[in-house]
Amino acid sequence: MAAGGLAGLLPAQTQLEYALLDAVTAQEKENLVYQYLKKMDSRERDLTVPELGGDLQWLNTAGPISLHKDLCGKVVVLDFFTYCCINCLHLLPDLHALERQYSDKDGLIIVGVHSAKFPNEKVLDNIKSAVLRYNIVHPVVNDADATLWHELEVSCWPTLVLLGPRGNMLFSLVGEGHREKLFLFTSITLKFYKERGQIKDNNIGIKLYRDTLPPSPLLFPGKVTVDNSGERLVIADTGHHRILVTQKNGQILHTIGGPSSGRRDGRFSEAAFNSPQGIAIKNNVIYVADTENHLIRKIDLELEMVTTVAGIGIQGVDKEGGAKGEEQPISSPWDVVFGNSISGTQEGDVLWIAMAGTHQVWALMLEGGKLPKGSDLKKGVCLRFAGSGNEENRNNAYPHKAGFAQPSGISLASEEPWNCLFVADSESSTVRTISLKDGAVKHLVGGERDPLNLFAFGDVDGAGINAKLQHPLGVTWDKKRKLLYVADSYNHKIKVVDPKMKNCATLAGTGEASDVIGSSFAQSTFNEPGGLCVEENGRLMYVADTNNHQIKVLDLETKILSMALPILNPEACDVPDNLPVQKDKITNLPKLPKSAPVLQLPSLTVAPGQTIQFLLKLTLPPDSKLNEEAPNSWFITAEDNTWLLQGQCLSGEIKDVSCQIIIPFQLPRSCLSAEAILAVKACLYYCSKGSNACMMKGVSFSQPLQIASTNQGSLTQVELIHAFLTN
Repeated sequence: MAAGGLAGLLPAQTQLEYALLDAVTAQEKENLVYQYLKKMDSRERDLTVPELGGDLQWLNTAGPISLHKDLCGKVVVLDFFTYCCINCLHLLPDLHALERQYSDKDGLIIVGVHSAKFPNEKVLDNIKSAVLRYNIVHPVVNDADATLWHELEVSCWPTLVLLGPRGNMLFSLVGEGHREKLFLFTSITLKFYKERGQIKDNNIGIKLYRDTLPPSPLLFPGKVTVDNSGERLVIADTGHHRILVTQKNGQILHTIGGPSSGRRDGRFSEAAFNSPQGIAIKNNVIYVADTENHLIRKIDLELEMVTTVAGIGIQGVDKEGGAKGEEQPISSPWDVVFGNSISGTQEGDVLWIAMAGTHQVWALMLEGGKLPKGSDLKKGVCLRFAGSGNEENRNNAYPHKAGFAQPSGISLASEEPWNCLFVADSESSTVRTISLKDGAVKHLVGGERDPLNLFAFGDVDGAGINAKLQHPLGVTWDKKRKLLYVADSYNHKIKVVDPKMKNCATLAGTGEASDVIGSSFAQSTFNEPGGLCVEENGRLMYVADTNNHQIKVLDLETKILSMALPILNPEACDVPDNLPVQKDKITNLPKLPKSAPVLQLPSLTVAPGQTIQFLLKLTLPPDSKLNEEAPNSWFITAEDNTWLLQGQCLSGEIKDVSCQIIIPFQLPRSCLSAEAILAVKACLYYCSKGSNACMMKGVSFSQPLQIASTNQGSLTQVELIHAFLTN
């Protein structure tokens, strides 16, 4: 057993650390580490790590791994982490680099020991999502009860423990920022034990979880925002390392970056991001928190260009700033929102930044101006506005003396009496306000009074400190209702806060991490929603339902959660956006067999610009299966009203009839008639399982439209249900 846990390493390793401070050359440092290993290896008793329990759950492996059997003959780096922790995320690039340099054939294995802070993080499915989201490719064990953590007396996240080939503890590194030591200790340990013939080159059974998953249009979308017109959405498709600009029906207008991570400015096809999160759009300009590149990027939709406006591409440790944006190092920006300086004449002349990596809120001056309690600043300057940089839940009348804990969401209420920023402070599980009059930082809901207690979380509706949240990542202000909505991420809920009364209540979600579209907000479910936004007119809310890989649409007036927004590639559509319908496109659509029934639907009253979602559910006869090689498809026609089809996606493949197919259709803003008929058709080829016969069957749904001039609501859904009969 490990005598005294990590404390047993302290005396010898502390001596080594002091000696390394005095060493000048790389050779001196290597010699010191080598001598240290000789001393540790000749100890009468090894400091041995206890075996991991056989009943623990593993990821990225073919099965459970034994430290003392399977990893005998390997140098092992144990990474004690929890996936909410920004410091743990900052360590991952160092571990990725170490894995690239040394493989299991070389004798190195990294094992992530997930030791949860929040109850939500103990759930294996949530850890699976984190492993995918952060591209972790080494084995990870879910030590949900923190057994090994307590055995070794680990005290903080992240902690690395380096083991020799007998499971003998050699080094520990606490916190982030030890890349040089990590590489030094690992390389010399491998050399030392190879010389003694104790390193084995056998493969460990790695089976990556990500390889078992089907592709999806979105991958862990972190944030979503909507432009002032309500017609365009901007989605941070975080897992695909790209930004999508779509119409409100989900049709893609621009794809910027992706699918691989990188760091490149330039045209949309050349640009690259690394796990982008927060986004803000004004006119045709988008600002992006390019989180893992430690940059703020600017997207110009007219020029179709991406540029860098803040950060140097390396994680910064500066907690004050003040340099010109592109010369100022920053750390893991997580969200952005436009705001106004005190003295500025231009609307939106400041970009407020939730700087999760340094536990602060920063400002990027888009024009010259002045911030509360500050002096005049030049255009382009990037600097700290609030937060000392200490990870705390500390409120203070002086913004620089306040403390935040991984602020991850930010929203602006510029009108009186609010005139403040709302901040989702994830690690303190609170929502805080920053006054834009004097910079005072105040508590709104969640957490508790002790500024050092970052464990005051829960799921309780209530007022002020009596309300409890669990790692909220997003906030958005509803100007119409004067309410704040919160993505209470680890409670899998959307909550609503009345800032006047400090009341916090559940708006949507049951608290279960799943993907259910209920008949009401209360019956619907989410899975770690990371961001949200509300249309200018207050009708629709869009939620980045991160672990469900979806954008969900909530109608705040009817209290109905619609289906997830379908993401439609322009190349999958037969009609390019904003172009007249081409006749040859229509003639290329399949013809239904004469036996196909025509089902009359009730007349629907709609308004110009309104979106209809047709929900197509087809059932095959018993003992039949879809012929997947055949051109199964849905398509839309409009006989004498082809003006309806302008800019629409006219057809799509049907690959699976067991799932409901969502067909979006947006009416033109300019309608040429008060009445029209739309036809939605489906053509399927299916085979009877008991014979070689294959049938072509079709169905047509006729939808009469009454086009009114008054607004009927932004979204309406129409179910199209049909069961095909035998023969």
